[in-house]
Amino acid sequence: MRRDNPALGALSVVLAALAFAIMSALIRELSATLPSPVIVFFRNFFGLLFLIPWLIRLRPSGLRTDYPLLHLLRVTAGLMAMYCFFWAIPRLHLSEAVLLNYATPLFIPFIAWFWLRERVATPVRWAIVIGFVGITLILRPGTGLFTGAGGVGLMAGMFAAVSMVTIRRMGGTEPATRIVFYFAVFGTLISFLPLLWYWQPLDLREGLLLAAVGLTATLGQLLITKGYTLAPAAQVGPFTYAAVVFAGLIGWALWDETPGLISVAGMTLVAVAGILALRRQAGRVPSRRATPFGIDGKQPAKKR
Repeated sequence: MRRDNPALGALSVVLAALAFAIMSALIRELSATLPSPVIVFFRNFFGLLFLIPWLIRLRPSGLRTDYPLLHLLRVTAGLMAMYCFFWAIPRLHLSEAVLLNYATPLFIPFIAWFWLRERVATPVRWAIVIGFVGITLILRPGTGLFTGAGGVGLMAGMFAAVSMVTIRRMGGTEPATRIVFYFAVFGTLISFLPLLWYWQPLDLREGLLLAAVGLTATLGQLLITKGYTLAPAAQVGPFTYAAVVFAGLIGWALWDETPGLISVAGMTLVAVAGILALRRQAGRVPSRRATPFGIDGKQPAKKR
């Protein structure tokens, strides 16, 4: 039996966070010339291509599922999270967009309580309060961000939470490969429909950047899955917030983005609250099996 390796697991998660930050920057660059539905489709399309070697191990019998409607709900929620996140990226500081997308742990307890009737522990409640205070500081009601790009960015985190709770609702009986297969295939097929309205010819630069989006997303997914197999989620989960730091550095270097002190305070509160919620929800039981991919890197918390 393989022993836990928290150091290597944390390194894998940090490298995954770097991959997702780079992916977000690529999306920001592409958004200058391409609409979000085009980027979403090619992120899924190239992601599917890069995942084929990993998915090819599935036999036809491995595709049989008792949860077709839950898979459909996961795909729908996951795509909505992508559309919201990709739309918000060029309209916010890169670090703010990534941070709002990583507010998912603050929504999971609400959704799990409403849908699965799971009790929300008192420490998680306080973490949620702290997190939403931070979100208020980031969005600054009255500036237009709360109902505009910031609100859409926050919705990305909410839809991602729905997707993750859906995985939990499957009862832990669906293997990771099957979950990834249905999301990759049907996410690509469904996101093709809006492409019919938003399609425009691509030049070589755009094609290469879109392929890079799919590559970095896939690399990040594989790295974070590796990290979660090497150590308990409570130990390595908090390192996912390194993506916010990487995004901030990239935004500063490429677009001269410097969040104000209030935004930095808000991001700090959200990150701390998310880490507290993640550690509480993940529990202390190590996982020995591959965990299903979340929305570009976020992992569903384990059921207590």
